[in-house]
This record gives sequence, C-alpha cells and structure tokens, in this order.
Amino acid sequence: MEIGFLKRIIWSQLGASVKMLENAIAACPDELWTDVSLPKPYWAQVYHALFFLDLYLSESPALMDPPSKFKPLERGPNGPVPQKVYSRAELLEYLEYGRAKARSTIGRLTEGTITKECGFSWVGVSVGELFLYNSRHVQHHAAQLNQLMRQKVNSAPGWVFKAE
Repeated sequence: MEIGFLKRIIWSQLGASVKMLENAIAACPDELWTDVSLPKPYWAQVYHALFFLDLYLSESPALMDPPSKFKPLERGPNGPVPQKVYSRAELLEYLEYGRAKARSTIGRLTEGTITKECGFSWVGVSVGELFLYNSRHVQHHAAQLNQLMRQKVNSAPGWVFKAE
C-alpha cells in the first residue's frame, strides 16, 4: 500500500477523533466543566485525553515534551496529575497543539518508520498501529464526554465522519 494513501487515511480518522473531542469541549456547559460531583471532572477527562494524544504522538515517553503549562505535576496510577484546573480556552489551546503535532508526525511517516515497533512497550504495536490506538483512545473519551452531556443537559455534538 502506498505511504501517501496510508498517511491520508490515518489523518482522516485521527483528525476526526480530535475534532469530536474539540466539539465536546466547545459544547460543554460551564456548570458541567468543573462539576465536582462527577468521579472525574469534565475538564480533567479532557486533559487526560489530550495528554495521551500528545504522549502517543511522541517517539517514546522520554521524548514527550508538552508545552510547559500542560506538563503534569506527576504521573499517578490513573494517569497524569494536572498542575491546576484548566479552562476551556487552555485545553482548546492544548488540543490545537495536539492537532498540529498529529499532522506533523503523520507527515513524517515513511514506509520504514510505519512498520517499526512503537516506543511504548506497554502497547506493543507498530508505529502505524499506534496511530489507530491513539485515535481509538481520543474517540473513547470524546464519547464519554458526549454521554455526560446527554445525561446532564440532554444535548451533545454529532458524529464527525472524517477530518477536513
């Protein structure tokens, strides 16, 4: 299969997952954003999805270098511990960083790199498959966020078929 074709379909689906997460961020009512009655506040679920989008777009955990204001204080048993409560605007900024990193990382793929083992031993897949794994993870959290909105305000963004 031609590498340019693979790059286009990887971006089409990962980009669609990122767009669905963006829509879930934008549509979240203010009162739900910081609702402490949830097991994990909405904003923290968004941060988790964005942190791992960023991580899995890195060559390895050691090479992940998020923008300074998004670096976690520590990594706990349930993932990264954020520095603070992030605003919608801040997490949309992190999303844009992740979207740009995704496009750049996908753009650098070659026939040689796409089949190499990824730098995340706990995942145990190729670089190419890691993009699918990453897309599924982002989509999983976008769906959770949409479900929360449906439960709390009976509204949620629609499906994104592919990235533009």
